Amino acid sequence: MATPAQFQLKMTQDQAIDGLRNAYGNELTSADIKAFCAMNDIGYPTVCKKIKQFKVSKGRWNLTVKEKKENLEATFAAPAVVPDAERSLVPDNDSTFVKFGPFPDIKKIIQSNQFYPTFITGLSGNGKTFSVEQACAQLKREIIRVNITIETDEDDLIGGFRLVNGATVWHNGPVIEALERGAILLLDEIDLASNKILCLQSVLEGNGIFLKKIGRFVRPARGFNIFATANTKGKGSDDGRFIGTNVLNEAFLERFPVTFEQAYPAPAHEVKILNNVAESLGIKELDFTKRLVDWADIIRKTFYDGGVEEIISTRRLVHIIRAYAIFNKKDKAIQVCVNRFDEETKQSFLELYDKVDADVDFNNESDATQN
Repeated sequence: MATPAQFQLKMTQDQAIDGLRNAYGNELTSADIKAFCAMNDIGYPTVCKKIKQFKVSKGRWNLTVKEKKENLEATFAAPAVVPDAERSLVPDNDSTFVKFGPFPDIKKIIQSNQFYPTFITGLSGNGKTFSVEQACAQLKREIIRVNITIETDEDDLIGGFRLVNGATVWHNGPVIEALERGAILLLDEIDLASNKILCLQSVLEGNGIFLKKIGRFVRPARGFNIFATANTKGKGSDDGRFIGTNVLNEAFLERFPVTFEQAYPAPAHEVKILNNVAESLGIKELDFTKRLVDWADIIRKTFYDGGVEEIISTRRLVHIIRAYAIFNKKDKAIQVCVNRFDEETKQSFLELYDKVDADVDFNNESDATQN
């Protein structure tokens, strides 16, 4: 009859794995292994040594992890593509950028290297995303931007297995890339998300995340932080202006310590923005930018008073400047950029600009619409 020591020598790794799997399944605890050892008269350290590659955390083993880890090691040993870590994700400085609103505070938060999730809300086209990107550009910090939609899920954010050269390979999502690099994670249009965004709960607490599919825990590197931009405050859009926005989970929103409300830039700042864009395009007539800003300012005040249902954003003013650089006609540049509005709104906007700038005539349809 074999002694316990002889049996320990005879039990192979495959026998130990098959015996544990048949008795307890793929997920094991220390208590399971000790019970297996008692039934088979084998030492606990001996069995633990045979299954050490399956250990996922203290006192926990998963017998399905090995194959995935081997695939990962093989892939990383001979990558088919250039790893993301070899590319710089620091954005370029934009010469047209003008700081305004909460930009100094955003820059201070990034510069602090503290984990301090920040929510930025404001009407469309007022530079929320641009501000975060340019703060990173000035501080030489990497940023990973994710455009959120209602379809965005854990696989899009955290990552998953992909087929690469016939092999199943784990691919990091943008959240894991940002965590490991200590980069800024920018969740753009966060209020378009569904409840699938709740996979970020632990990440928003600054604790990192456990990748259950590969049995690995990812801790945040120094400097990692999250910024989220939205047109609403995560409570949906009652007036219907931002169709598709959703009511976000209250527990999710509570994980953002601060919220900045970003308005459109003051007229002086907006003139400077448009002048910078115009100069970058070789436009000399800078009086045009001042008139566009005056026009947009009147429309916004009327909008806030409930007189009109549409608004001219800073982004749309930039569109007009770029259209003018292409067509070299002020009337055409304005008209093609306000054609997106309904007929009544479009006509009221054009009539208002007529009063601001006497040099433009929208009644000459051939000049305004010719190619």
